[in-house]
Amino acid sequence: MASGWWEPVRDYCERTGPEFFAEPLNAASNAAFVVAAILLLRRRAGPPDPVADGFALLVGVIGLGSALFHTLAVQWAMLADVIPIALFIHAYVFLALRRFLGLSVPAALAGTLAFALAAALFEPALSRLAGQPLGPASNGSVAYAPAALALFGVGAASRRAGHRAGAALIGIGVLFLVSLAARTFDAALCPLLPAGTHWLWHLLNAGVLYALVRAARRAGPPAPA
Repeated sequence: MASGWWEPVRDYCERTGPEFFAEPLNAASNAAFVVAAILLLRRRAGPPDPVADGFALLVGVIGLGSALFHTLAVQWAMLADVIPIALFIHAYVFLALRRFLGLSVPAALAGTLAFALAAALFEPALSRLAGQPLGPASNGSVAYAPAALALFGVGAASRRAGHRAGAALIGIGVLFLVSLAARTFDAALCPLLPAGTHWLWHLLNAGVLYALVRAARRAGPPAPA
């Protein structure tokens, strides 16, 4: 099992060998997450918001974990990449249901659990309908489709409820789709772009996370019941 944790991972166009700096663009572009975190923590507006500050710190952790993965490129380092991202997605769903839709804590928790279940079943269900695994075909990007759908869904519901964050969430969702396309086509564009496009996913996604935390901070904590 120990050897499995150290098994090399070469999922990206830029990596052609086991060297530490074999993915210079993929590794360096993670600095965008750290910059986003610093800006979020420096440009506070309004009353103190420790929840938004916690999300800002998590954005920085995402960048550090991804940089670790794109330098070491082994199985255990991949966990440092995917776990903070999964934590951000699910925690933000809860936050969005509370701050943008005004749900109670139990209702928001139920909605987050429903999202987690739907997200877990999404790829297997689509793969079964397609008759082939869609994970490899999409370069793993299909796993992020539920997050995109949640962005548009909460954005539309917020807009219908008259919340000013609705249009912002929909716009962020469009940016997320563009970043997801950069991730998806990384391998396919290797013959034309030897460095691939995964680094562009990092840059654009840092912008997505920055905008999401800013939107949550502007909305502020829900009023006490």
